[in-house]
Amino acid sequence: MTSISRDEVAHLAHLARLDLGAEELDHYASQLDVILQAVARISEVTADDIPAMSHPVPMTNVFREDVVTASLNRADVLSMAPAVEDDRFKVPRILDEE
Repeated sequence: MTSISRDEVAHLAHLARLDLGAEELDHYASQLDVILQAVARISEVTADDIPAMSHPVPMTNVFREDVVTASLNRADVLSMAPAVEDDRFKVPRILDEE
């Protein structure tokens, strides 16, 4: 099985610029060892007959019919806007004109 040593955890902590104490190194070494063993165990599964997929369940789009319904009156909507210019909502500029 795969195992990770305390020294390897210390090296990884150094690369990640983490300051771990001796107790933390031992703790993370044991946790990472369990994770690596689980990954190695999953890798042992023969999956040659299983097709590759992006999602575990089939994905389908749900479509509905387009139905024309009554919409809001433009004049009513614009009358409630804080600022209007040229029959449109006026919003504060966030980008320069470069």
